[in-house]
Amino acid sequence: MSDKHNDSYECEKGYCKPCKPHVSIGKIVTKVPVVLAELNVQLNINETITFPEPVLEIKDIKKRVALTQCRLLLPTKKLFLKGFVRKNIQYASPSNEIEMSTDTTVASDLHSFTVDIPFDTIIEIKDFLSMPVMPKNNKREEFDFAVSQSLPSGFPEKDELLSSDLSQYHQESSQYYNELPYCELLASKIIEWDEAIDRQPLPGSSPFNEGYFTQVEEKMVLDICLKVLQDQQIRVASASNDDC
Repeated sequence: MSDKHNDSYECEKGYCKPCKPHVSIGKIVTKVPVVLAELNVQLNINETITFPEPVLEIKDIKKRVALTQCRLLLPTKKLFLKGFVRKNIQYASPSNEIEMSTDTTVASDLHSFTVDIPFDTIIEIKDFLSMPVMPKNNKREEFDFAVSQSLPSGFPEKDELLSSDLSQYHQESSQYYNELPYCELLASKIIEWDEAIDRQPLPGSSPFNEGYFTQVEEKMVLDICLKVLQDQQIRVASASNDDC
């Protein structure tokens, strides 16, 4: 988009010309997201997938990574990650309803099966790009007032009970609403190995090299790139204010 579309406009005598917006000059305090860390996290996943029907062969697998939790536990440096890999597996399933298998042919139809592969890990952020603002602790403090009361019979007449009033309760409490760090998912990469663990020949007449299976063992290396951010107040310098 050109600068013309970003400019505001000022109209004089029916003619509109672009102009720069007016901005504050000097050292300005603003509140913006600050990048605390950029991380590359690697996870190793081993999972067994069970299909709802016999599988002749896998045609295609589409994958998508989703994070359900990304929490920096302040004041520690521990980052808790939780999520799943959504896999949509397209496969061919043998179907004798279409045509009976022969020594040279196998009839099949295409199906798909979607499964979520969960992952869960905890990592430590060793070096921050910018230090997080640590949370302030809530406080509760009690206070009392001194009272004097007469003593019952059996005590000297001039003496008094000096203490606090048990019928009253006084407290001062403070609460702080701290900024919670959050994450942005930037990129992911998956390297996987899928292998059938219960493959057996097709029943009846079929080509000698054909078979079916219902379980696949999956070995997956998942690389995740993410940012950890926190809204913070920072000071910025504004040096110019261009007029029209």
